Amino acid sequence: MGRQGVVRVAAAAAAGVLGVGAAWAVTAPIIKSSKNPALGPIVVNAAGLTLYHASSERNGKITCTGNCVYFWFPVIWKGKGKPTLGPGLSAAKIGTIKRPNGAVQVTYNKLPLYRYYLDRKPGQTKGQGVKDPAGTWYAVSTAGKVVTRKPGGGSGGSTGQTTTTVGIGY
Repeated sequence: MGRQGVVRVAAAAAAGVLGVGAAWAVTAPIIKSSKNPALGPIVVNAAGLTLYHASSERNGKITCTGNCVYFWFPVIWKGKGKPTLGPGLSAAKIGTIKRPNGAVQVTYNKLPLYRYYLDRKPGQTKGQGVKDPAGTWYAVSTAGKVVTRKPGGGSGGSTGQTTTTVGIGY
């Protein structure tokens, strides 16, 4: 490798160490709000996919580990400081929690956030009310509460609560 090649490699390494370029990776919001016709204003990821919370995860305890993460993808934060938010969300409610494997997971109002593997298009809520070994899964509202009404329901509020048991037995 010639002198120019060595200089380029050294410059690229220095940029990585100094974090140059890292700012470009986190300029877009990692989570944002979306108005779902059945569930109301909910928290979604940058691609517009619904984010959920497991009912069993309370007081900083993560229960979706092992095979669970093959069905429920944790929203992981690899940046520095607080994750970037889109409009409609409260900066005071954003946070993180350390997962058992050391990864940093995004929380909203202290609720760890996950994406369901069957939700593949914005607006889908196939994970809403799913019951499995990690608990019952619900979308998270922009107010920072779980939304317990079923996706096909009208304006029944939380009185339209439903659960769907699926064949996920991790």
